[in-house]
Amino acid sequence: MTAREAQTETIAQEASPAIPQDEDRLRADLYNFLGLMLAGPPDEMLLAQMASLTGDDSDLGTAINALAKLAKLTKPAAAEREFNKLFIGLGRGELLPYASYYLTGFLNEKPLAALRQDMAVRGMTRAQNVYEPEDNIASLMEMMGALIAGRFGSPAPLSDQKQFFNKHVGPWAGHFFSDLEAAKNSVLYAAVGAVGRVFMEIEAEGFRMSAEQSA
Repeated sequence: MTAREAQTETIAQEASPAIPQDEDRLRADLYNFLGLMLAGPPDEMLLAQMASLTGDDSDLGTAINALAKLAKLTKPAAAEREFNKLFIGLGRGELLPYASYYLTGFLNEKPLAALRQDMAVRGMTRAQNVYEPEDNIASLMEMMGALIAGRFGSPAPLSDQKQFFNKHVGPWAGHFFSDLEAAKNSVLYAAVGAVGRVFMEIEAEGFRMSAEQSA
């Protein structure tokens, strides 16, 4: 399943009883949104959806409000140019959004092999029409959303979510989102980076606190 298909499914099943708590549903939605934005440039409909978002005065809410303001000012063609400069470019984009690269300095290294093993254990497979290595940030955001929502079976228990996050997401995703926030070609995606960075901090702290409570 592609990130765009995942986002469509998320909207269609927004009130799905498969996710036991509203907080978990919102977490899954945010992971899927980040996966969608990082898989390809937003179209007019997604930009309009982003423009209607509202947040509170928390760090995450402030980042979401900033994203909404930029989305109102962004046209699809401009978003596509920005995405291409960041992730595609001539030969390569400004950023290389892969766990292997961030953790080892090279593509297709041990982090990718470890991810593929853990995907197999959880029944996750790469979509046939997707050729990117599975350790790209868009796919990992989608995988986290899928684990929470139970798109590969029952919703994953918090302990399994934590294990997957700490092994494949936590060690590098925050760094990536900080780089995205500061990238010279980032405008709309600077706000996406801010949302991702704050969300990763919240997730890491939540998993840490869950470990303390279960101790």
